[in-house]
Amino acid sequence: MSVPEARNPTEEGRHHTYVGTAIPWYVRLMWVGFWVMTAYYVLTFLIPALKIELVSPP
Repeated sequence: MSVPEARNPTEEGRHHTYVGTAIPWYVRLMWVGFWVMTAYYVLTFLIPALKIELVSPP
């Protein structure tokens, strides 16, 4: 097997292009909805249940 030739970073980077893509508005909306529902669940169900479970475990 042959050993690849050593190149400097400028030559290596010449053929690499990195293009990012913009996140669509509806994906952002889904993430916002996810975090809102997570906060709702934690405040409505999880904290009251933890209070009961920590005081009198089953």
